[in-house]
Amino acid sequence: MPLLFPAAPPLSLCFAARASRGAAVPVASAARSSSSSSSASFDAAAFDAERLRLDAAARAGMASAAAAAEAGADPRAWKWAVRKRVWDALEADGVARDPRPVHHRIPNFDGASAAADSLWRLDVCQNAECVKVNPDSPQKQVRFLTLSGDKKLLTPQPRLRTGFFSVLDSQMIPTGYIPEACTSVGAAKYGRPIGLDERIKVDLIVIGSVAVDPNSGARLGKGEGFAELEYGMLRYMGAIDDSTMIVTTVHDKQLVDDIPVEKLLVHDVPVDIICTPTQVIFTKTTIPKPQGIYWEKLSPEKLGQIRILRELKRRIEQETGTILPCGPSEKLPPTAQRRRRRR
Repeated sequence: MPLLFPAAPPLSLCFAARASRGAAVPVASAARSSSSSSSASFDAAAFDAERLRLDAAARAGMASAAAAAEAGADPRAWKWAVRKRVWDALEADGVARDPRPVHHRIPNFDGASAAADSLWRLDVCQNAECVKVNPDSPQKQVRFLTLSGDKKLLTPQPRLRTGFFSVLDSQMIPTGYIPEACTSVGAAKYGRPIGLDERIKVDLIVIGSVAVDPNSGARLGKGEGFAELEYGMLRYMGAIDDSTMIVTTVHDKQLVDDIPVEKLLVHDVPVDIICTPTQVIFTKTTIPKPQGIYWEKLSPEKLGQIRILRELKRRIEQETGTILPCGPSEKLPPTAQRRRRRR
């Protein structure tokens, strides 16, 4: 049985006040100067326009895939049914928050900051030096607390299509700009991009979810598989192992009891801890954690979308002298394909 604990009072306001005064963490002048010079050359408008374009295209692609799964004999149809039920409930019950609608997203929700505060109080978070957090809206407060708490933040570039991971800490961010650094644009602006050769140890993973089962730790994301790919690449880098705790922050209405563990795939990532606005749940999950990238599950079309994955595949093939397998082809909707650059 999972262990349940009530949530504690919020921390958000005290941290927000400290950040607004620029007193969360002292910023070294040299680091601030370096950050200012690098951020000055960063085209935030262009980055955000591309991010929003890819986001819209991907959500359209997911909607098409969900409709196709429901209409046919797709073995993943049950996942889309659970996701749709949760998305519908969040909207119908008035707890969904921007960006709206929450369908085909990691849904933002009323109380996301309270769930983040509950996570922050956990020993596993307090003791962590480096925390990997997804870039979605409901985990923005987690990113804020991580940076305000003088910890290193590792966050992926949106959908891994514009890069890999960015690493940030308070010393890299000008005084008063931590809230901006918690956005996708801000992370790219102030963060340091890293590659596969980066020597880094991640102490805690915070992951977004659409639905999660507190009894088993089984989790469903929005259906693109990027959390699984990010996890697999961190395993390859040696940054994490089976003992690295995985936490999700969700609304209580995202807790479900009908994710069949026997239907999960080998690359599906389970969670050890669930934080909601009202409770903290230790799932005691026995679902095995993925050991890396499962290339036989990865379609050539998906591989073609993500440069860092192609680089990793080439590297492993060169190191081992063997050709890695590839998964079955999938037809991506036209709106989900990347535009070709004009020559």
